[in-house]
This record gives sequence, C-alpha cells and structure tokens, in this order.
Amino acid sequence: MTYILNIETTTKSCSVVLSLKNEIVAVKESQSNYTHSENITLFISDVIGQASLTLNAIDAVAISKGPGSYMGLRIGVSTAKGLCYALNKPLIAVDTLKAMALKSAKTEADENALYCPMIDARRMEVYCALFNSKGDYLMPTAAHIINESSFEKELADNKIYFFGDGASKCMAVFKNQNHAHLIENYVMSADAMVPLAYEHFENKQFEDLAYFEPFYLKDFIPGAAKIKGLR
Repeated sequence: MTYILNIETTTKSCSVVLSLKNEIVAVKESQSNYTHSENITLFISDVIGQASLTLNAIDAVAISKGPGSYMGLRIGVSTAKGLCYALNKPLIAVDTLKAMALKSAKTEADENALYCPMIDARRMEVYCALFNSKGDYLMPTAAHIINESSFEKELADNKIYFFGDGASKCMAVFKNQNHAHLIENYVMSADAMVPLAYEHFENKQFEDLAYFEPFYLKDFIPGAAKIKGLR
C-alpha cells in the first residue's frame, strides 16, 4: 500500500488530503483567508486520524510547489520538509498549475479544449500556464498582466477554460471572446495533487530535502510596516 500525505497551501486554501495510491482516503481543508499556520498541523492530524493510521504509516509527503502565495508556500514546504525529515520519508513536489489543469480537464471531459489555470497575483496579474487536456504544456508558467490582447491568438482557434482564484477577475477582458469559458467556483484542493503525486512516487521522483525550494516565480517584496510610528 502507498499512502501519500498531500499538502496544498499555494493560495488562501489550506488543504490536506491523504491518498492511497490514486484514491482519496481522507480530506481536511479550509477556504478561509490564509489560516495555514494555524491549521496545517491540525489538518494533518485530522486526516491521519480519519484513516486510523499513525504518521509513520505514510510512505511519502507531497507538496504543491507553486507558484502562489509566498507565505503559503513557505508554510507548506517547511511543514512537509519537517515531516519528511522526522519520519525519514521522501518528499514529492507537484506542479501546482499542472495539477489544476488535469483536475479541470477530467471534470469538463472536453478533449479538444485548452485549460488555463490562474492564481491571483494581485491587480490584473496572474500566475498562469496553458495546457491541453492531457496536461502537456502549451505555454510555460509565467506571471502575466491580463489585457485585451492576452491569449488572443490561442482563443482565435481554441476553446479555453479559465479557472482558479485569478480567473474571475480576468473574464471581463475576454467578454468578446466566444471561445473563453470560466469554470466557476473552482476550489483549490490537495485532491488535484493525488494522481501526479502517485505518479512521482512510482517513478521515484523525489526532492532533496536540503535543497528543495518552492517555485516562487517572483521575488518576495515585503510591504510597508502598518504599525503606527514605523515606516
């Protein structure tokens, strides 16, 4: 048996899923606004308890590697690394956008369409990539400022599904594009990681605990202090 603990913290969603091979065994998640530090260890304990297992029974820990929230990624990866080190288990890194695309392609069951996951990067900027229904990259992961010319060439000949927490704010830009479709209420969850995590496990595609870093995509720029008297 192959139990994998899947952790998703790239957005405001904090999600933990325990899987057995390609099957979901237990889920605990919250869509509240960035409560990762308060919830992640409690959620891990909860899914392990749901399955009546101990942490030593898991075979690997999988982390959604980004891009996404800087702090969310830091919290998720540090938790995953700590577990792997303490339990002597391998670490698996799952491509966040690819996992999202494969989940939506399975849900929509539209083999001829393209899939564009979007993670909010503030204002009209998103982290996104473009995939076919098999999860092959057609456009690499990048931070894009969405405007009227975005995806113009691709939308001319292809139906594209847009989804994720950055997609809804972009749809007004595509209002004259008949081939642009929004997948509403897409929920960011570690359940999307399960197939890729198991595939990586079978292929022994593990990360080096000492050197693995999340895929931030952009450098972290701290905001100005909001405490009165500080600048």
